[in-house]
Amino acid sequence: MNPGNAVVRLCADGMRAETEGRADDARELFERAWDLAADDYEACVAAHYLARHQTSPEGVLRWNQECLDRADRVGDERVTGFYPSLHLNLGSAHRELGRTELAREQFVRAAARLDGLPPGEYATGMRFAVAEGLRATGGALPRDTDGGLGELLARLCARADLKALGMILPAHLGDLGSRDDRARLVTALGLVHAGRWLPQDEQEALGRVIGALG
Repeated sequence: MNPGNAVVRLCADGMRAETEGRADDARELFERAWDLAADDYEACVAAHYLARHQTSPEGVLRWNQECLDRADRVGDERVTGFYPSLHLNLGSAHRELGRTELAREQFVRAAARLDGLPPGEYATGMRFAVAEGLRATGGALPRDTDGGLGELLARLCARADLKALGMILPAHLGDLGSRDDRARLVTALGLVHAGRWLPQDEQEALGRVIGALG
């Protein structure tokens, strides 16, 4: 049997085992795929799946680094979409180990690679995760003040104002700290303000937030 075909089959079987909740079976299948990998691309794919089945941040770090090293060796469009996830996972492992500066570095690298993902739910989810990592490790551009945005969001959440939250949260949660992201956030806040569907006190608070960020 062609080793490449075997690796593909083993990874597919491993993913099926994951969805069925058979973690031990999945890990064994991915380990077999790693052992059979015939080139850097196959090893990269197998390492990616093995990283998901580690029980310690050290293990996660090791296998994501292996995956990153192999992706760098491949160096073509087949691995372009791997990088945001790889750097995010490396950053998360460093963060769990208390290595804030190393974690921040990986989150910054993940942010720089997000444009390589096609638009869609996966890209949005990745952006939110990277933004959270940047905020947690000080990797985003500093905000002098948010004008009380956090307090306003808490109030909107408390009364489940889904209309306003649906406008604001995507820009807020996906804010990587860039000037463009700040502009998107101000635009979203401005649309809610222009709609004038908030209670008067919240409308005034929203105006202060826009003033502080704009």
